[in-house]
Amino acid sequence: MTSLFLINILLMLAWGAVTGSFTEINLAFGFVLSFGALYLIREQVGTAAYFQRVSKGFGLAVLFVYELVLSAWRVAIIVLKPKIKLQPGIIAFPLTVDRDFEITMLANLITLTPGTLSVDVSEDRKTLYVHCIDVPDPQATIDDIKNGFERKILEVFR
Repeated sequence: MTSLFLINILLMLAWGAVTGSFTEINLAFGFVLSFGALYLIREQVGTAAYFQRVSKGFGLAVLFVYELVLSAWRVAIIVLKPKIKLQPGIIAFPLTVDRDFEITMLANLITLTPGTLSVDVSEDRKTLYVHCIDVPDPQATIDDIKNGFERKILEVFR
C-alpha cells in the first residue's frame, strides 16, 4: 500500500517535471491526476485498499475542517458575549487508539481545534488529558471526540 502511495508521489513529481511547474496547485492537480490513473488500473495492480484508505483520509480531513469552522464559531460567540460564563476544565479522554502515530494525530487534531488543547498522555498511553475552554458536559465532549476524530483515525489507519 505504501508502494502505491510512493508511485502516486512519483507520478505527481513527473507531472510537475513535464509541465515545468512545481507550484502547489499544479502538484495537487498532478497528485489527483495520478491518483485517477492508478484508480483506473487498480484491478491489474490489485490494490483497491489504497483507494479506500485515501477516501477515508479525505473524510478525516473534511471532518477536521468542519470541526475547525464549528469550533472557531463557538469560540467567537463566547468572546463576543458581554458576560462570559464559562466552565473550563480538563477532561480525561480514554483512548481507543494505541499506536504512537494515532495518539499524536488525535492530540494534534484536538489541539488545532479552537477551544481545546491536548495537555498530556498518561504513561500507560490509555488516557489523553484535554483542556476545554467550556465543558458543561464532560461526557458529551468525550463522546464527540470518540465518535468524531478517534473513529475516523481508526478507519484510516487500521
